[in-house]
Amino acid sequence: MSVSEIEPDQRGGKAYRLTYRVPVPIDVYWQFKTDFDNDFLVSNKFIREHHFISRTGDTAVTENKYIHGPDVFFRWQTTIFQDTYNLEFVLLNPEACGQKFHYGSIQLEPVPEGTKVTQTAYFDFWGASFWAAYPWGGGMTDFLTYTAHWEQDVVMRLKNR
Repeated sequence: MSVSEIEPDQRGGKAYRLTYRVPVPIDVYWQFKTDFDNDFLVSNKFIREHHFISRTGDTAVTENKYIHGPDVFFRWQTTIFQDTYNLEFVLLNPEACGQKFHYGSIQLEPVPEGTKVTQTAYFDFWGASFWAAYPWGGGMTDFLTYTAHWEQDVVMRLKNR
């Protein structure tokens, strides 16, 4: 697993690339990542609430409320590119969430051990630089590492459902 900062958006802010492997075939992991109407997301310690809003064609809209940050629903739009195992996400209500912007992608790739996941994100909010550089619990690396491990655990539990 690796987390690295990458060149931010031209408007500023911060950006990262998170890469990790999941020991399941790509189709199993793809099904997990594209199950937007689920109840397992709230088992992530950072997510208080999750709601599926809609899906039209290859675009899904969901809302999450997190334990940190403003007490509002973050409304995410995810575009699904089935042929390339790619998801592109964008925060639809950044101002309400105290952000200037937040968007990125999740690219899956089959590897001998299962599936390689590469997530990139670009974001800007008050304190983004501090959060990205904070080396202890609660910082960006801690959050992303926890989330990747959480996904690995959950997909292993769900793979035989």
